[in-house]
Amino acid sequence: MRVTAGALCAAWLAGSAAASETAAFSTTLYGTPGLIEMPTAERFADADLATTIGWFDNSLRTTLSFQATPRLTASFRYARIDGYFPDGDPLYDRSFDVSFLILTETARRPAVAVGIQDFLGTGIYSAEYVVATKILRPDLRLSAGLGWGRLGSAGGWGSPFGERPPIDVGLGGRVNADQLFRGPVAPFGGVAWRATDRLTLTAEYSSDAYEAETARGLIDRRSRLNFGAGYRIGPGTTVSAGWLYGDTVAIQLTSILNPKRPALPSGREAGPVPVRPRPDRATAPDAWDTARHTAGLETAIADALAAEGLEMEGITLGAQAATLAIRNVQFLAEPQAYGRTLRVLTRLLPAPVENITLISVIEGGMPIVAARFRRSDIETLEQAPAAEILPRVRFSDALEVPQPTPSGQLRFRWSLGPVLRFSLFDPDQPLRGDLGLQLAATAEWPGGFVASGALRKRIAGNLDEVARRPDSGLPPVRSDLARYDREGDPALDHLTLAHYGRPGRDLYSRVTVGYLEPMFGGISGELLWKPVDSRLGLGAERFPPFAGSILSVLAGERGVDRGDGERSTISRRVQEEHAER
Repeated sequence: MRVTAGALCAAWLAGSAAASETAAFSTTLYGTPGLIEMPTAERFADADLATTIGWFDNSLRTTLSFQATPRLTASFRYARIDGYFPDGDPLYDRSFDVSFLILTETARRPAVAVGIQDFLGTGIYSAEYVVATKILRPDLRLSAGLGWGRLGSAGGWGSPFGERPPIDVGLGGRVNADQLFRGPVAPFGGVAWRATDRLTLTAEYSSDAYEAETARGLIDRRSRLNFGAGYRIGPGTTVSAGWLYGDTVAIQLTSILNPKRPALPSGREAGPVPVRPRPDRATAPDAWDTARHTAGLETAIADALAAEGLEMEGITLGAQAATLAIRNVQFLAEPQAYGRTLRVLTRLLPAPVENITLISVIEGGMPIVAARFRRSDIETLEQAPAAEILPRVRFSDALEVPQPTPSGQLRFRWSLGPVLRFSLFDPDQPLRGDLGLQLAATAEWPGGFVASGALRKRIAGNLDEVARRPDSGLPPVRSDLARYDREGDPALDHLTLAHYGRPGRDLYSRVTVGYLEPMFGGISGELLWKPVDSRLGLGAERFPPFAGSILSVLAGERGVDRGDGERSTISRRVQEEHAER
């Protein structure tokens, strides 16, 4: 015994709350919602990002799955199969999956999903399926389905939609359209029982014959039955073990994050200062004398906010109103920064000040959102749930309110620390990396100008050992990475001057010039349209060496990030600030 570790309407794509009723009990070795290797019609929670590492026999699978909508699950997988080729070399394979929930569960009807596995790759894991899942009890779920490809290789019932052409392992990066739902179809199914809040037991009838692995002597498949157990060791983290095809032990680790939920929940940091209610005018008239409380007030507010981890960008004080621009560099949730600021202001502002406007500021001093509060609401609802004060707050584009007087200070930040760089998917060595030190500095001037640069020095690693060269005949771009790593030590990571601006209401701009990132220099520009009260934003960015603008659509709390590091920040930061309203 060997022991080792289709066209669907656009409205459906948006999904519904009901689509998450069958949240997955467990995750398969393929990193998708399911039993052990067989899929189910369950989903992850909306916006879940699941990372799964599964190992058995000669196979290692690492999968990243994303619940893109309540109905649509997308997965990217990188796998290694040792001894796959005749000379004993391993096979490194990349593959993509999609699964769509066609029907949500009702009292009489099961949830039904259709999926395509490894539709863009070499096709070694290529399969298609239709599966149904029914909740029999809150702790018990039954699934059954029909599979094609790998999932139709054991106990097939013929080929109702035609024969399936053979895969070509030597080719990848194209859609396997000629194979979809072709070839023999076979049944599969299983059951999942949540024995406790932490322990889930699974059993399945597999329709995967592991034909290629068996023919190469990599697997000895003795049974179609697989058994598994998963134990949740912490929020979003589960360890699992399985007994596969009567011969092999599998182990698996699954970790799930969600961008909607803070990775570090609030409540663990030091508590905020309490709200100080204003005294009665008759009993404490001095507190209502504005002239006696304005001397040194701006400095006192700035110091108090700094103690909370917040930066005051500017302030305007009136007889009955105050406007502050603040930069949140401490808290993951912007409302938490608002709460801390408001509590500080109740203790320092003169009693006649009733209306308080907070303006969120990001890179380059760019104002994003204005939130207007009444001080009396803060005093009355200090201990009330946050939902009670929300209807009393007015949110708007920051340009709709008078801007506070800026501080006019030069901001300079620098850091020296470790940096880890890595490279993936090199067929000669899929994981390479460098460990080094990086010295970075940023200077920011009033008016939206930001200068930034970074130097790094490699201490250890093997990124400079990449030997593969492009054979496409096209001018090399990213393929010259190894040359930069060999000849650039120490290396200039970036050196840029950027300007952030607000051309108009709901508009945000950035222009960056300089050495933008390793291997690329020039001019980069970005323009974003994003209303505060809309989940939709449209942005266009021009970034060398691309010939034109890139259009990105930002929806909800899961916006598109261009991935250009600090040189492309508007879409990401504006989306974050607006989502935190």
